[in-house]
Amino acid sequence: MNGIATIRDMTSGPWRSRARRVVESRLRDSLRPNGETRPHYVVCGDDALAYWVVRTLRRDTPTSPVRITVIVPTRRRPGDPDITALRGVRIVRAERLNEETFRLAGLAGAAGLALLHQDDVGNIHAALCAQEVEPDLRLVMRMFNANLGLGVKRLFADCEVLSDASMAAPAFVAAALGEVAPTHFRHAGRTLLVARRTDVRPEHVVVGLADTREANNLRVLPSDESRADLVLAEATGRPAGTELAARRLARARWRHPFTGLLRGIRSFATRKIGMATLSVLAIVALFGFLLAQAEGVSIAEAVYLTLLTTFSGAEPEAGTDPRVQVMQVVLTLAGLALIPLITAAVVDGIVNAKLALTVGRLSVRRDGHVVVVGLGNVGSRVVGQLHDLGIEVVAVDKDPDARGSSLVRRLGVPFIVADGAQEETLRAASVATCQALVMVSTDDVTNLQAALNGRSLNPDLRVVLRLFDGDFAARIQRAFDITISRSVSYLAAPSFASALTNRNVIATIPVDRHVLLVAEVTVGERSPLDGLRLRDANRGTGVRVIGLARSGQRRMRWSPTLESRIRAGDRITVVARRAGLSWLLTQTTPLPPVPEAEPDPVP
Repeated sequence: MNGIATIRDMTSGPWRSRARRVVESRLRDSLRPNGETRPHYVVCGDDALAYWVVRTLRRDTPTSPVRITVIVPTRRRPGDPDITALRGVRIVRAERLNEETFRLAGLAGAAGLALLHQDDVGNIHAALCAQEVEPDLRLVMRMFNANLGLGVKRLFADCEVLSDASMAAPAFVAAALGEVAPTHFRHAGRTLLVARRTDVRPEHVVVGLADTREANNLRVLPSDESRADLVLAEATGRPAGTELAARRLARARWRHPFTGLLRGIRSFATRKIGMATLSVLAIVALFGFLLAQAEGVSIAEAVYLTLLTTFSGAEPEAGTDPRVQVMQVVLTLAGLALIPLITAAVVDGIVNAKLALTVGRLSVRRDGHVVVVGLGNVGSRVVGQLHDLGIEVVAVDKDPDARGSSLVRRLGVPFIVADGAQEETLRAASVATCQALVMVSTDDVTNLQAALNGRSLNPDLRVVLRLFDGDFAARIQRAFDITISRSVSYLAAPSFASALTNRNVIATIPVDRHVLLVAEVTVGERSPLDGLRLRDANRGTGVRVIGLARSGQRRMRWSPTLESRIRAGDRITVVARRAGLSWLLTQTTPLPPVPEAEPDPVP
């Protein structure tokens, strides 16, 4: 029940309709920050992130509508969502983000500015121009370079620097390894992390997040928390999530050391040279054994005679047994063939290594690795994190100068410069024997085509697919059983929107195609929740209370009893969906005093 409905129930008598209009008007004004009738936010960008940030702003402020102005280039890039189709959004077209453009967009007096272009230097320049128009401005900047972002943040009084690639990359890495995203954050003296219930002790579980056991029936914040297999737990120094997957992989490699040895020998040269070398070595071993039997010598002497005969040739002796002479001739011929084969294998291995790291060809067969297609902002982060976990990676991108190309060359990761959607490219990357295929290019068609071609090469392949359209992604997942991250921008948009509106969002938790928010909300005096129980703050599948700090106290009570009474000034920490958090904000916002009724004049 919202605040307006509460006031309606409180009003009665002959003056009811007039009082209702007055109270509702004051309530709407009170729900808007700083007494502004309609807070104004300016968003710069026309890609998927800008689209989802605007949608999130409009969806998360239903009771406190905001004015949104979006500055977009005059020409729309193909493949980007049409942000101009969103209703209730003012569009300003401009090629440059300068002071004139910001004044035209009404930045003076605005509550916040989001700079979401994929250009770190351009965003910094735009922020400096914006400060000239509105000094007291809340700035939210999208930046790829984390070190540069930390330095830039100190230049502005009220600024938040975020990276959508950094937020989304752990979700792709976890999906590739078949684990949960390694989300962790610190709040009120505790470090909390997302993990499987089986990976943590029951006493460390804070709240159940989702029931993911049924692939096509994901339940976020289920009413029966005991059914949730994905939980938020207190960190105890033990590895969980992706770290456990990396340790299991390391143990598997330790249990099967010969697998890695054989793979290394096999990858040293091409198949034909390897087979020829092994055949000659087999002949040397066989005839060396026969020679030892004929001469009647020990094993050590047999090895000595075989190697000496193979590489230096046998001295001719006319009276020797004809069988021994034949064996000596065969070993001498094998030695003549073996030396050039070994030389060819060494040269071929060196050439293949250089081609894999520079030109981008990969003629070496691998297994148990992860193939990452797309080396943009997200792809380079995914490759880096997988490499840090000790997972073998093969990178694919059709642009030899992609953003992550320098990273993969520095890390020594094989880099194939080719179209990742083509079956030939996937074969060259040994997709048929890899453990996961991660598609993170910015083209939905390329990602889908590569995923389908990868499945044709390996029906049991784990595929992590990046798609923009949520409905399309859900249908593809059901039809092809593909693990899908709905969108990098969809995962990151709640954090950008919360930073822009200056809400106290502590962390975001991606769960499949859903995003949960961890936030701390202060209960206002005379708010709908003032005086009620914590149980009334839990709203179905939308809000879960995980902590309570009493007014004037800094200590947080974790997992408080839901029968506790809520008082004005208390701080509630919750895990919520976006709609649930919006509802909770309205329930904790102070209501205006009810005006005294004026009696109707007596006729």
